[in-house]
Amino acid sequence: RTQKGSMKPVKKKKTEEPELEPLCCCEYIDRNGEKNHVAACLCDCQDLDEGCDRWITCKSLQPETCERIMDTISDRLRIPWLRGAKKVNISIIPPLVLLPVFLHVASWHFLLGVVVLTSLPVLALWYYYLTHRRKEQTLFFLSLGLFSLGYMYYVFLQEVVPRGRVGPVQLAVLTCGLFLILLALYRAKRNPGYLNPASSDRSLSSSQLEFLNRKGQEKTKGFPGTDTSGSLNNRTAKDDPKGSSRMLAGSPTKAKEDWCAKCQLVRPARAWHCRICGICVRRMDHHCVWINSCVGESNHQAFILALLIFLLTSVYGITLTLDTICRDRSVFTALFYCPGVYANYSSALSFTCVWYSVIITAGMAYIFLIQLINISYNVTEREVQQALRQKTGRRLLCGLIVDTGLLG
Repeated sequence: RTQKGSMKPVKKKKTEEPELEPLCCCEYIDRNGEKNHVAACLCDCQDLDEGCDRWITCKSLQPETCERIMDTISDRLRIPWLRGAKKVNISIIPPLVLLPVFLHVASWHFLLGVVVLTSLPVLALWYYYLTHRRKEQTLFFLSLGLFSLGYMYYVFLQEVVPRGRVGPVQLAVLTCGLFLILLALYRAKRNPGYLNPASSDRSLSSSQLEFLNRKGQEKTKGFPGTDTSGSLNNRTAKDDPKGSSRMLAGSPTKAKEDWCAKCQLVRPARAWHCRICGICVRRMDHHCVWINSCVGESNHQAFILALLIFLLTSVYGITLTLDTICRDRSVFTALFYCPGVYANYSSALSFTCVWYSVIITAGMAYIFLIQLINISYNVTEREVQQALRQKTGRRLLCGLIVDTGLLG
């Protein structure tokens, strides 16, 4: 823009943005972009007040109100930290509080132990399907797994070792196994093989990317000149209900690669877009809630190793505990018949923790078995589930083996 009779442009005044004051250890910026204080966590919460009023008057709460209350609690749950209070994920707290309470209650009586140890897997499965259906990330299972390892080791040191039946070598072996589990979990938690959009964009021109995006939005089945039935990889656009258009590449070298409209990249065969992590993973096997990450090409071996070390360490710890609290009995017999185990609180708590460990170990053994079967058949868990959804796979050996039809 210029003024009349003048060729000089009109200079716009720059609005100076006010500098933000540094936050103290108890201050933070909330989800509304406003400065807040940890001490005011219970102030100005209309949704929580409304929920309490309706609960006192025995009225039902709307699901939207419950979600707003949980969002407010998760936003205000923080701990003081340098340069501002840090947010604490609310999903890590229930295992830290409920697990010791449940195990101590279960050690009071045999019937209480049966009820509690039966309800724990049911509650965990319910929470898993709840978060899995919403496609949300959660630290609940990672917190439960790590805290279970630490708490079982603590009970072993406090209740089993002082009885004098566990030697220094046995304790050292068990401790070494625990550290190896943590190391393998750390390796498995790292990058599972995320696809980098920048590396994929270098091999495609801007016109090709624009064409792929346009075709992805139109949800067409393939590029001109290719088999529109999708026979090259036996997948069509209907396989992705969330709109991640899976396109076949036009050139022969790209025939087995797919286009992801969400990540804006061409992904190789057997790669998949994880809707929970929000990114594509090379040779994705599944999203594991126990490590809160995907299991893919880069961390599959570490994941298998973590399962194997956990199974060996858990069985060894269970054997040492039963040999201490139920003497002169075999491990299998002591697991189901141990007279006088509820006579004192120490042995009852140890026996309850043994059964809790047995339940967790049985679940991990099932996952480990499924992984070994999939590896032997050269298929991933995602391919197995996809074959079952499309009704192209056959269940064999009581459902443990699924013939996906990919191998001749």
